[in-house]
Amino acid sequence: MKLNEIRDNPGAHTRFKAIGRGIGSGKGKTSGRGGKGQSARSGFSINGFEGGQTPLHRRLPKRGFNRKFLQADYRTVNLGRIQAAVDAGKIASGADIDGTALIAAGILPRLGDGVRLLAKGEITARLNIRVTGASRAAIAAVEKAGGRVIISGAAAAGDQEK
Repeated sequence: MKLNEIRDNPGAHTRFKAIGRGIGSGKGKTSGRGGKGQSARSGFSINGFEGGQTPLHRRLPKRGFNRKFLQADYRTVNLGRIQAAVDAGKIASGADIDGTALIAAGILPRLGDGVRLLAKGEITARLNIRVTGASRAAIAAVEKAGGRVIISGAAAAGDQEK
């Protein structure tokens, strides 16, 4: 393949339709915008506008409170991914694993606010895993394999207070 042979995929680039260039173009006169009114004007935007009627998003009751700036950003790791890393030799069997070890093994790109362990997949290696949170099924699977799950961090402190 050469540079002059590179082409877009078929249908990836469509030709620009010239509008407002006479009746013979097929997009003359009103340029595909219909008659008069708000939708014919430039800068028209009527998302949620219902013709003067109170919009649906204002008629429905508002419930609850969303703390969007305070939600924790947990990274999830499945047991199958950890077992695959052990099989590939990236993690030693019987090792103590935490977030930095998961990053070093290439399982996680970054930590975020902590690591949450989930039970998808199987684990056979005996590992001690230190995470911020874990599902009951994941804890049971690790303990069945002879390992241990240590829950530490902000989530564990919050759970102990309740």
